[in-house]
Amino acid sequence: MKKRALLSVSDKSGILEFAQELEKMGYELLSTGGTKKFLEENGVSITAVDEITKFPEILGGRVKTLHPLVHGGLLAKHDDADHQKQMAENGISPIDIVCVNLYPFRETIAKPDVTVDDAIENIDIGGPTMLRSAAKNHAYVTVIVDATDYEAVLIELHNGQTTPETRRRLAAKVFRHTAAYDSYISNYLTDLTGEEYPDQLTLTYELSQTLRYGENPHQKAAFYRSPLGSDFSIANADQLHGKELSYNNIQDANAALQIIKEFKMPAAVAVKHMNPCGVGTGETIANAFTKAYEADSTSIFGGIVALNREVDAETAKQLATIFLEIIIAPAFSDEAIELLTQKKNIRLLTIPFDSQTTDKWNTVTVEGGLLIQQPDVYGYDDADIHIATERQPTAAELEALKLGWSVVKHVKSNAIVVCNSEMTLGIGAGQMNRVGSAKIALEQAGEAAQGAIMASDAFFPMNDTVEAAAQAGIKAIIQPGGSKKDQDSIDKANEYGIAMVFTGVRHFKH
Repeated sequence: MKKRALLSVSDKSGILEFAQELEKMGYELLSTGGTKKFLEENGVSITAVDEITKFPEILGGRVKTLHPLVHGGLLAKHDDADHQKQMAENGISPIDIVCVNLYPFRETIAKPDVTVDDAIENIDIGGPTMLRSAAKNHAYVTVIVDATDYEAVLIELHNGQTTPETRRRLAAKVFRHTAAYDSYISNYLTDLTGEEYPDQLTLTYELSQTLRYGENPHQKAAFYRSPLGSDFSIANADQLHGKELSYNNIQDANAALQIIKEFKMPAAVAVKHMNPCGVGTGETIANAFTKAYEADSTSIFGGIVALNREVDAETAKQLATIFLEIIIAPAFSDEAIELLTQKKNIRLLTIPFDSQTTDKWNTVTVEGGLLIQQPDVYGYDDADIHIATERQPTAAELEALKLGWSVVKHVKSNAIVVCNSEMTLGIGAGQMNRVGSAKIALEQAGEAAQGAIMASDAFFPMNDTVEAAAQAGIKAIIQPGGSKKDQDSIDKANEYGIAMVFTGVRHFKH
C-alpha cells in the first residue's frame, strides 16, 4: 500500500523541500487550504483532504480534518488485526507521517492592537487534534511539529523508516508544544475573566541555553525564557562580546536590571551576589559610574554593572580598569567596544531601555510548589509620605531619601542603605537583625555618613538603629513605620535632631 503523509502548516519554512523529498520517495501527500495551494503552485502533487473524506471544509475553515477517515488513519494500530479489519470495513487508509504546525495564537495576542475576535479565530482546533492523535500513535506514525526536524526525518526515511526512538522523541515534542499552546490560550482567557488565582496555573517557557553548571559546579542548570515575558530582561538581551552567561551571572544581571529601572537620570548600578554594592547618579553616565565605583571600590571587583545610558569612551576607560563579569547598557559606542573587547571574557549586553515593561507576576519555586506575587513596583512617588519628627528634612535630604528608598527595596532583608543625594555610601544586607545591617552600612560609609541619610526596608522594632544612626552623624531616615514602638524611634530621632520620614510601605526582599 502506498504510504501517505499529511501536511498542514501555518509556518511554511522548509515545507516545500520536505514535501518534494517525500514525493520522490513515493508518498501520497495530503493537504488542506493554504498549504495545498502553496505546494501545488510549486509543482508538488497534492490530494486534498476533502477528496479523502468526501466532506467539504466548512464554517470558514473551522472544520477541515475532524473526520474519522483522517483520525482513523492516524490512530489505527498497524499490527492490530481488529483495527485493520475495522479500517478495511470503513474504507480507512493509514497515514504514516503528519507534519503540522499551528495557527499563530501566541504571536497574535502579542500584538498591541489585537482584538478578542482575532485571538479566538487563531485558536487552532484541527491542528492540535491531528498532532495529538499522531503523537499518541507514535509507535506507527511519525509526527513533526518543528521544521528543524525535517532533515533528520528525511535521513531516516531514506534508510527505510524512522526509528522508534525518533518517533518517541518527536511525539514528546508534540505534547510539549500543544501543552504550551494550550497554556497561552488558557492564560489569555483567564486574564479576560479577571480571575487572579485560577485553580490551576500553567506556565510555559522556552529553552534559551543550557548552562555549564548552576550555582555550584556540581549542579546541572539551564536557562528558560518566557515567550510572553518582559522585553526588558536578560532573556532578551543581545550579547555583543564575551563568554556565555553562567547561572549566577543571570541572577546578578537580573538584579542589576531591576535596580537600574528605578532611575531616569544617568545612573550606574554595581551588583554582587544579587545585592547592589554601589549606585551612583550624575549629569553624565561617566560621572554616575565614578560614584557607583567609589561607593564600594572593593566589592565591585568581579561584579555586574548596569548603566542606563550609552557607554561612551570616557565611561569605557573607567570600566576597562576593573575586573567585571558583565556590563549592561542600552548601547556601546564604537570606541567603547574597541576598548572593552580587549578583555576576552567580559560580557557586553545591550537591552532596549526604551521598553521597560514588567512581568505581571514574580515566581519563586519552593520544594513541591510555586509562589507567585506581583512585582514590587511601588516607589517613592506612590508613597503616602509622613514626616513623623519635629525636624523636617531639607530639600537636599529629601533627594537623598528618594535615592535611598529606590535602592533599599532591592537589597536583601534586613536592608539598610546609607547614601547622599547622588550615591550610596554603605549598604547592609541580609542580616538577622536590623541594627546589624545598620552597623554594616554605617561602618562601610565611615566618615561619609556625617550628614547622610539612612533608608530601611522595614520598620524599626526598637530605637537602637536610630541610636546607631545618630552616633554616625545621619541627619535623616526613611522607613515604612508601623511598629508598636514607632514612638520610641521618633523620640530618639527628636532627641538627636534627625528628620524621620514614614512611607507606610514595606519593601522586604528575601
